[in-house]
Amino acid sequence: MMSIDRILTFAAMAFLLIVVPGPSVLFVVGRALAHGRRAALTTVVGNTVGSYVLVVAVAFGIGTIIERSVLAFTLLKLVGAAYLIYLGVMAIRHRGAIGTALDDADASRGTLRTFWDGFAVGVANPKTIVFFAAVLPQFVDRVHGNAVAQILVLGLVFNLIAIASDSVWGVAAAGARAWFARSPRRLALVGGVGGFTMIGLGVTVAATGRND
Repeated sequence: MMSIDRILTFAAMAFLLIVVPGPSVLFVVGRALAHGRRAALTTVVGNTVGSYVLVVAVAFGIGTIIERSVLAFTLLKLVGAAYLIYLGVMAIRHRGAIGTALDDADASRGTLRTFWDGFAVGVANPKTIVFFAAVLPQFVDRVHGNAVAQILVLGLVFNLIAIASDSVWGVAAAGARAWFARSPRRLALVGGVGGFTMIGLGVTVAATGRND
């Protein structure tokens, strides 16, 4: 079994990485401003699930392939970046319909789509990929148990911290949105700004390199 000291050390390092706003946080904030608290928290859940998929991949060796292969890393990064840019363009095109979206009767479909949007960002986050593939395995102590189980536990610790932090960002941003929601013009402005933010985020992700 892993020592508490090792888990706490990992948690401290994970916290430092998580509190610095990256692709996931910016995406959650953009969703909160454009669609409100429910969408933000649904995005957080999707993002966390996507992030944990990376943990599972690392635990079973796939993450190592992604980290060592420039081609695999680049392809995953560019797919994620392209999707962010696409979402940004769509947000700008439909910025005037944000108010109507609040009363959308097909809430389940909207929630599911929001979840998958968050999942896509979580699974294609370059910062998280590098951390899980290069840093997380360093905290595994094979003398004290199964390596796969330890990686899964450490990944769970990371994601618990992430879901708490990202939720705070999302709720705070959604609170600011309430003021904008009082005016259709303000809300449309938020949609446009959120769209440009996602486009900029996509470009940033595409330009993110590896620390080789």
